[in-house]
Amino acid sequence: MTRKVWFQVGVGVLLALLIIKYFIEIHWIFSPFVIILKAIFIPLLLGGVLYYVTEPIQRFLEKRNWPRWASILTIIIGLIALVGGFGWIVGNPISVQVNNLVKNVPMISASIQDAADYVFKNKDNFPPQLKDFIDNMADSAQHFAVAASKGLVSFLQSVVSVSLLAILIPFFFIFMLKDHEKFAPSVYKYFSGERREWVKKTLSEIDDVLRSYIQGQLQISFLLALIMFVGYLIIGLDYSLLLVIFAFFMNMIPFIGPWIAFTPALIVAIVQDPVLVIWVSVVTLVAQQIDSNFITPNVMGKTLDIHPLTVITVILAAGNIAGFIGIIIAVPFYAVVKVIASNIYDERNAIKKKATKSV
Repeated sequence: MTRKVWFQVGVGVLLALLIIKYFIEIHWIFSPFVIILKAIFIPLLLGGVLYYVTEPIQRFLEKRNWPRWASILTIIIGLIALVGGFGWIVGNPISVQVNNLVKNVPMISASIQDAADYVFKNKDNFPPQLKDFIDNMADSAQHFAVAASKGLVSFLQSVVSVSLLAILIPFFFIFMLKDHEKFAPSVYKYFSGERREWVKKTLSEIDDVLRSYIQGQLQISFLLALIMFVGYLIIGLDYSLLLVIFAFFMNMIPFIGPWIAFTPALIVAIVQDPVLVIWVSVVTLVAQQIDSNFITPNVMGKTLDIHPLTVITVILAAGNIAGFIGIIIAVPFYAVVKVIASNIYDERNAIKKKATKSV
């Protein structure tokens, strides 16, 4: 019976639950390590994203016999020029839109308050299902206000750490560009024979998955943001540049991100002109259809081979466990775990086939 797959899986699940249970009970022991990991994780993550974005450029230059130091220096100068050029081109429009937004915050707040008062005064005339929805939205708004106030305090406290990020992100980024070939050998050197080849293959596949996901997701986010920007300009939506920059970062979250980006655009449309709500919805739907049918299939293809329902489930679970950071890293983390599990399964099957042939 102990050789049955269901028995082995059951034992594995029970052991995992026991480990989680005892870890929760003694989590205070690991608090110092968690604090250190949190301090390092964000700059390491952002440094890794920059590495995977610029690695094709480095590979292109070094194929043409550029030395490593020259390729790294060229990439850094190029990034500085890109950021500076972007700031020079859009800096003034962004500052104008930010100033206008700050000036109009009282009017926007008053408009939202008037709309909310009207809805609550007349909610008895609505169907029961809609009344329940309004009550739930009111509770959610209260919770959001409390969370936002706490988040503001937290944000002000975290401003101090920006200088630390500004130092660590370039450090990790340059280190990855300089020594990225040394990472895999430093891991699989502790193994020998077929096991070494298996570890080497697994690390290579993990690298391919992360590269494909990060580069593909950035391309998708940029193209979606470009489509939405053109759409917002056509319909004359205020603060279109700010909304599109926000949408660019939110679109990096598969499936859910575009609808998060839709929320502030919807609020601006309601305040500016309620008719614009329809047009903002049309722009969002058109962008999503173009993405689903043309952009994502051509950019990502079947690289990750993860079902959309699995993606949504993983994102929601990660959001509850680790907050916004969990939402961002959920899909690539799941993809890495899937690669490892798939390779373990394939290796076990290969061992079983060899054992069967030898018998």
